[in-house]
Amino acid sequence: MTTVTRFAPSPTGFLHVGNLRTALFNFLIARKTGGQFILRLDDTDAERSTQEYADGIMQDLDWLGLGWDRLERQSARLDRYHAAADQLRAAGRFYECFETPTELDLKRKKLLNMGKPPVYDRAALSLTDEDRARLRAERPGHWRFLLDQTRIEWTDGILGEISIDAASVSDPVLIRGDGQVLYTLASVVDDIEMGVTHIVRGSDHVTNTATQIQIIQALGGTAPAFAHHSLLTGAQGEALSKRFGTLSLRDLRAQGVEPMALLSLMARLGSSQPVELAASIEELAAGFDLGQFGAAPTSFNPADLFPLTARLLHALPLAAVQDELAALGVPEALAEGFWSVIRENIETRAGIAEWWTLCRDGAAPQVDDEDRDFVAEALALLEQPPYDATTWASWTAAVKDKTGRKGRGLFLPLRKAVTGRSSGPEMADLMPLLQKKPG
Repeated sequence: MTTVTRFAPSPTGFLHVGNLRTALFNFLIARKTGGQFILRLDDTDAERSTQEYADGIMQDLDWLGLGWDRLERQSARLDRYHAAADQLRAAGRFYECFETPTELDLKRKKLLNMGKPPVYDRAALSLTDEDRARLRAERPGHWRFLLDQTRIEWTDGILGEISIDAASVSDPVLIRGDGQVLYTLASVVDDIEMGVTHIVRGSDHVTNTATQIQIIQALGGTAPAFAHHSLLTGAQGEALSKRFGTLSLRDLRAQGVEPMALLSLMARLGSSQPVELAASIEELAAGFDLGQFGAAPTSFNPADLFPLTARLLHALPLAAVQDELAALGVPEALAEGFWSVIRENIETRAGIAEWWTLCRDGAAPQVDDEDRDFVAEALALLEQPPYDATTWASWTAAVKDKTGRKGRGLFLPLRKAVTGRSSGPEMADLMPLLQKKPG
């Protein structure tokens, strides 16, 4: 049987790292088994869903190389959901309710005050036809699925054996009073009709999974294999959103995070396997093992992405950045030397442009007060470019002879004066790249 997975984001905002974790796990499962990965846009909320966000989702996945085999929009499948609703009504598993949000809230508070779980009391089941007709004239009704109040059990791919008493769960609302089909029903119908075999999502969906399994069975379908990954937290266990905001993928991209650095971290974070920088998505898929992940909340620190990004860039051959260097104006004759000198001194691709600007235009000198006379005297001894591999040694030797300085007191002030930085490439290698005399 072909493995079919899906990622079903709502186009009501941009993707963040939590969304990525779900998308990546489902993608890797499909790719590892030669299966199919579906991108399914949950856009049944017409008021909040926008084309801008839908495009943003696809752009983010494309940036990461997470290509989909099939694109679906739930807004184009409303007839299928209403047909399923009719099937549930005919089977006696769908009933109309008329409580307002305020009334439902009062019921919940009363149950909680009595020390009972806030489960819907199914009062709507006792309404007569006359009651329903009268209430419809006053307010729109919403539709709930009638749960079979038995235990719902499944073997979760991450959490292990799960057993939930359906009597402890409210009958889920599947169609709102305004007629909007909610995700619970739309997702079940799509999963059945699209042949989804495996679903990985966050552990906050465990109760939803229990109810969806019953809805799938009521519609004559077979439940897929479910797995629920842990939720991400900040470094100290705090809610991620409170400390870091949404951490949207587009924000990380703007900060210079490389796609493979992000994917490599997210494919191992929370598992017993060490985080390793993968060379390709194929390598990630081959080594992906859902069984290695645990149930405990997973600490995520965005700062961990930058060492991985730097390692990736340091290993890139010239061919991988040649077009980028050309676009910056690096002469072809200097490209190989420039890249070999600066690549281990950048954290993100933005560093490439910064180093070329320094080589082309010079840097704002960084000179400590006690070194001002020394630096001025030293720069007077430096000729105009072009420089070569011997320039640094011959210049510093001349400065040493004239000033008597040596060691760190000689070399560091000159590095800071030439580059505006206290660290960087070997100066002997950098000097031949400078297009203007420092100072």
